[in-house]
Amino acid sequence: MNSSDSWKLEIDQLPKESFWDNPLYQWGGFWYRAYHLEAAMAVRSQFTARHDDIILASPMKTGTTWLKALCLCIVERQVIICEENGDKKEMDEETRAKNEEDDYQDPLVRNHPAVYVQTLEVQVFTAKQPPDISGMKSPRLFHTHLPYSALPDSIKNSKSKIVYIARNPKDTLVSMWHFFNKLRTPEQSPYPFEKAFDCFCNGICLFGPFFDHVLQYWNESLKAPNKVLFLKYEDLKRDTKGEVKKIASFLERPFTNEKEVDQVIWRCSFERLKNLEVNKNRVDPWVGMQNSAFFRTGIVGDWKNMFTAEMSDHLDQITLKKLEGSGLDLEI
Repeated sequence: MNSSDSWKLEIDQLPKESFWDNPLYQWGGFWYRAYHLEAAMAVRSQFTARHDDIILASPMKTGTTWLKALCLCIVERQVIICEENGDKKEMDEETRAKNEEDDYQDPLVRNHPAVYVQTLEVQVFTAKQPPDISGMKSPRLFHTHLPYSALPDSIKNSKSKIVYIARNPKDTLVSMWHFFNKLRTPEQSPYPFEKAFDCFCNGICLFGPFFDHVLQYWNESLKAPNKVLFLKYEDLKRDTKGEVKKIASFLERPFTNEKEVDQVIWRCSFERLKNLEVNKNRVDPWVGMQNSAFFRTGIVGDWKNMFTAEMSDHLDQITLKKLEGSGLDLEI
């Protein structure tokens, strides 16, 4: 029996549920698609963290793309490279200031943030021959949807840093519903929201249960605040400048002036990213949908357009019960 057959035999023995008419398999208390689970196991056994790695983490649809863009700009802002006559040179502050309106130097103009900050179990380790990431320059910037319990020990035990973003569960579900409907064929109608709601409340969603995922990282952030930074999407929307400064400080790359902060916020703003040509017309090769699907509304409170009063009350009660005693408020 080869390794592929052994893998299929192993996955067939796992608990199985349906999510958006696709099978999910439960491993370690969390739900995965088959190829994500295979990749997650590969990440766990093969990924070797460096002490200066930066790992972004999130449940599905909680602000991942925004976080990727922000952290990319925070990390790379001191090494902005321009090309002149085929030569590369690092731009000093004066040169950068003169060209700050010139998008040529901005990687976000050329590609979706996911190209630069790849998700380990969705992009990197799903390849038949995973790329050799050992040669990447430091600091390496990766993302994962994996729960904390599924992370490789090398991440947990190294000095690498984890930046996690959570979101109100109601907005998370609505964003998830719109996103996965983009993957349905024109012949298919949108997946019934009531069924999606029931799945979510029962903990059955990709990389879920949602509350277990959030609480694992929340608890780790309390135990090791220098290791895990816990962010909330709502805080990032309400006080973008303060939260971006917090991220930069946590990553040991503090800003030297307010203009730097403003520039990062502008480059990563929802309206700018949504209207960049690369995000209007290109397709994500890993997920197979338009880049525009990652930029819908970006607002807080969109759940009010989908939830009935009964749904809202029901999920509120689940949220309060799940978070009881944790000290975490998801602003329901």
